[in-house]
Amino acid sequence: MRKFGLIGYPLGHSFSKKYFTQKFDNEGIKDSVYELYPIKEITDFPALIADIGPELIGMNVTIPYKQSIIPYLDDLAEDAAEIQAVNTIYFDPAGRRYGFNTDIPGFEESLKQFISEDVRTALVLGNGGAAKAVQYVLKKLQFEFFTVSRRPSSNTITYDQIDRERMNRTRLIINTTPLGMSPYENVTPDLCLDWLDSHQYLYDLVYNPSKTLFLAAGEKKGCKIQNGLDMLYRQAEASCNIWKRNSAILPIWIFPIQK
Repeated sequence: MRKFGLIGYPLGHSFSKKYFTQKFDNEGIKDSVYELYPIKEITDFPALIADIGPELIGMNVTIPYKQSIIPYLDDLAEDAAEIQAVNTIYFDPAGRRYGFNTDIPGFEESLKQFISEDVRTALVLGNGGAAKAVQYVLKKLQFEFFTVSRRPSSNTITYDQIDRERMNRTRLIINTTPLGMSPYENVTPDLCLDWLDSHQYLYDLVYNPSKTLFLAAGEKKGCKIQNGLDMLYRQAEASCNIWKRNSAILPIWIFPIQK
C-alpha cells in the first residue's frame, strides 16, 4: 500500500485527507492511502517517517513547518530553494527526500482568476512559509507590495505603519497568517478594517472556515473576497503530478542541501 500524508500542527482544520481520499476513489486508485500526521515539533519528523515505513511516497507540509522541514530533506527544486519554503515532499525508492513548493503555482493560478488586470499593489500579511510563495508570485507578476509582520525587519513593515493613506492605495490584501482558523476563529489581522472599501480585493489563505472575520469585514465594505480553498485544490493537484511523475522529475534538482 502506497502511503501519502500531511504534516503540520494542529491539523483539525485540514481538508487534505478528505480531498485525497476522494481523489483516489474517483480515479480508481486502490493501492494508496492519505493520512494526517500532526507532529508537535519538527524534530519528530525522522521518527514519524521511520514509523510509516518504506511505503511512504509523498507528503504535504503545512503550518508551521514549511521552512523548518528543509534541513530534513536532501534536495530542493529551484523555486523552493529560492524562497526557502517547502510544502510537498517526494520520497524516492533509494531513500532521498526531495522538496517542492506547489503553493507557488497554486496561488498564482488562483490569483489570476480572482483579480482584475489593473490590480498591481498589495499588502502581504505575515512572513512565514506560506508568505514566501505569495511574495514569489507577486514579484513574478511585477506587483508593488509590502510584507507586514508583527516583528520589524529590513524586509517588512509593521502593522502600526499602515495608515489610512497606505491602506487606501492598496488594491489587494492577502492574509497568509493562521488568524481566522482554529483556534483563532475570532481573531483578525491587526488592521483597521473600517478603512476597507469596494475597490479592494481580499484574499485569505485560510479556507476553514470558508469566510473568516477578515473576509466578512471586507464583504461588508463591498470588497471582492476569496478564501484559500481554490489555492488548496490547485496546489494539491500539483503535488499529485509530482508524485505521479516520480523519477521523471529528478533532472530538475539543482540544489542539494548541504548537511
